[in-house]
Parts: sequence; C-alpha cells; structure tokens
Amino acid sequence: MPANLLTDGFVQIAIFVALTVLVALATWWKVRGSRPAHDGSGKDVFLAGGGLSWLFVAGSITLTNLSTDQLVGMNGNQMLLLAWWEIAGFFGLLILAYVFVPLYYRHRCTTVTELLERRYGGTSIRTLISGLFLFGNVVIYLPASIYSGGLFMQSLFGGDVPILVFATVLALISAAYTMLGGLRAVAVMDTFSGVGVLGLALLIVVLALAAVDFDIVSGMPIERLTMIGGDDSPIPWHTLLTGMVFIQIFYWSTNQNITQKAMAAPSVEEARKGVLAAAAIRILIVPPIVVIPGVVAYKLFGDIGDAAYGRLVAEVLPGWLAGAFAAMVAAAVITTFSAVLNSTVALYSVDFHDKFVGKVADHWRLAAVVSVIVTAIAIFLVPVFQSADSIINLLQQLNGLFSMPILSAFVAGLLFRNVAAAAAIFGVLWGFSIYALYTFVWNPAGVITLHYIHFMVFVLASSVIAALLFNRIALARRAEYVGLAALRSETR
Repeated sequence: MPANLLTDGFVQIAIFVALTVLVALATWWKVRGSRPAHDGSGKDVFLAGGGLSWLFVAGSITLTNLSTDQLVGMNGNQMLLLAWWEIAGFFGLLILAYVFVPLYYRHRCTTVTELLERRYGGTSIRTLISGLFLFGNVVIYLPASIYSGGLFMQSLFGGDVPILVFATVLALISAAYTMLGGLRAVAVMDTFSGVGVLGLALLIVVLALAAVDFDIVSGMPIERLTMIGGDDSPIPWHTLLTGMVFIQIFYWSTNQNITQKAMAAPSVEEARKGVLAAAAIRILIVPPIVVIPGVVAYKLFGDIGDAAYGRLVAEVLPGWLAGAFAAMVAAAVITTFSAVLNSTVALYSVDFHDKFVGKVADHWRLAAVVSVIVTAIAIFLVPVFQSADSIINLLQQLNGLFSMPILSAFVAGLLFRNVAAAAAIFGVLWGFSIYALYTFVWNPAGVITLHYIHFMVFVLASSVIAALLFNRIALARRAEYVGLAALRSETR
C-alpha cells in the first residue's frame, strides 16, 4: 500500500478515536457535575431525575431519531421524495408539544403505557402495549440502528472488515452508556454530538453539490428529483393525506423511545420548549441532509442503494475530516442505540419486572442485566437486515405491525369514555393480525395491492371500530364519545 494512503488511513482513525473519546469525556464531565446523587429509582435511571433542560430535551429527541437509519437509509433511496418523512415529522412534534406532553406530565408518567393504564383503569392494556414496544425495539429498532451504522463505517473505512464487527463494537459502547449513565448520559451525549453531526452533515451537502457544480438536475431521471411521488414510488403523493399523518402521531407522540425524553424535563413548559426546538431542527436542517447526498451519489455513482451515503462521504471529504465525521456518526449511532435501549429497559423494569417478578430495589442493577441480554439479541439479528433492499423502507413497513394497533388504543382511550381495557386489547390484536396478514400474505400474493401507508389508515380505523364493537357487544358497555374538545380542556 502506498505510504500516503497508509498515512491518510492512520490520520482518519486517529481523529476518529480522539473525537469519540472527547465526546465521552465531555459527557462524563457534564453528567458528573450536574446530576443529583443516584437513588436507583425509575425516575433517576429512566427520566434523568426530571432534570433535563430544554436544550438537552431537544438534542436527545433529535439524535434519537437522526442516526444512520436516516442518513444511510433515506439517502440510500437516492431521491428527494424521502424528505417527506422529515417534513411530516415537524407536525408530529407539534402534536407532541401541545397535546401529549401536558397529558404525560399531568398523569406523572414514566412510560407512555402508564397513560393508557390510567385512562382504561386496568393494567392489562399497559402490559400488552409494553410487550409490543419491546418487540419493536428488540427485533426492529436496535438491530437496524447498529446495522446501518456498521454499513456506514464499512463504506467509509473499506470493505475488508465485516459489517457485524462494526455493529458489535457500536452496540457494546452504546450498552455501556446505558448501564453507566442512564438517560441523563444519553441525552447529554446526544446534544454534544448532535452539534457535530448536524454541522458536518450540512457541510457534506455543500461539498456534494460542489462535486457536481451545484447541478443535480441535468441528466437525472425525474423520479429522482420530484416531490410528487407516483403510485410506484416509496411515498405516493396521496399517502401524505392519509396514513402519513397517523404514522407521525404515533412515532413522535406515543412512542416511548421519543416521548421519554420529553418526560424528563422539570416542567411542561421546559419540555415543550425542547420539543419545539427539535421541531425547528426537523423542518429547517434535517430534510436536506437526508436526501441531497443520496441524489448526488446517484449522479456520481449510479444506483448503489444504502451504500450511497458512505461512499459519497469518502469521496467528498478530505481524509482527516472523514475521520471526524465518522466519529460524529458513531456518536449518533451510539446515542440512538443507547436511547432505545434505555427505553426498552424502562418498559421491562416498570411494566413487567415490577408487576410480575418483584419490586425493583435498584433499577441501575436491573438495567445492567437487561441491557446485556437485549444487546446480545440485537447483535444476533444484524444479519437479517443485510438482506433488505432498502433499510428505511423495510423499517417503515415493519413499523405498521405495531404502530397503528398501538395508536388505536390511544385513540379509543382518549376520545371515548367507558371503554374497557379488554376492548382496547381486542382492537390492538385485531390491528396487529390484519397488518401481519397484509404484509406477509395478502400483499405478496397480490390479493391486496393497496400501498402500506394507505393500509395503515384501514388498520387504525378498523382497530378502533373493533374495540368499540367488542366493548358494546361482548362486554355490554356503551362507549361515550368525548371528542377533541374534552381532550383540549384536559391538556390546559
């Protein structure tokens, strides 16, 4: 190997290691200097003792979502159309800020499932929803995050090292953050690394455009540039008017992985400020960084799928800066994995262990044990995602297994009175079954060819109807519609 390539590689790795250590030390210093004494309570471990300022709420929400799932996955589609996921996310965060944050704080929730328990007056619905969240986190979110991170690292540093090796290293570091620092450490690291991730990602957009003389239009197929998706595109335009709305409400407002950060502020006002700051970042900064590099990569390299972002970064960034960006992306993967892992441990500890095994005396100790087990499962599942054509499309499609059924429980519980927990459970199981049949049987066989985003609306509506019918027919209870007006008065 030529000496200059060896030197460039050494510089890349040295900068990568130095910045990774610097972020870790800065996080340790901030957490060490600001946290109260550990008491081992659920609030201490899972809600940072209720002490996150709006800045850290915003940083944690942003980086929990913005990881290589978005940078690699969305750019891997190599079309501008995928920006709609992030644009629509802005409105989902507004709903979180003004509708759900007041509800969570009024009911003193540690997990979103506690809100359901209090609305329905029973623990069974809470247990079911927690189980679905745990399934989604362990089987989908956690392995996908380290797979996409491993893919990026492999694309940037070369293909000699298997993706699984990179993924394993990222997972182990992430688990260490969760076990040693809890949500407080994750949120602080999110914020520190978020500044670097967003700044360098915007620089990559500029350098990528400069590489094609700021012309991404000439010679490009129209489907790579349009924001109006056709019926055969990942996001047909008409889905923006149907399922896209409800997907965003679920993800940003009822998903434990996101809402946990908003619950960790000292007050509703501080939490809302953080959520609104995250919404501003979502609409102003995130859309260009998750689509423009992919489109430029298509113009430079052709259709190369999920490898597009890593290859473009390796092409347009100088060696030393590529190492710096790799460190920031690694931090994003680590904090995303850590945040989801922390949410997973919270759901298990509060909703399962406390109820079915025994009262938890020290959540730190239990968190360590559960973190090790869940991390091992996530690493084991990484090869499953390597066979996917597009990781982001696969993630969005699989999310429907639990997103709309879970959302139906919130809809029935918040908009109606006198609905039994058993009825909500029936609705959730109905939705899960219908979407599973659609995904694995009806759609592949051509029986139902409706786009999955449209089908999610059917799943949501039919799940709510199924719950109300079961409530009336099987349980002889008449549900009373209280509507949005009652919900608005409750959030004041």
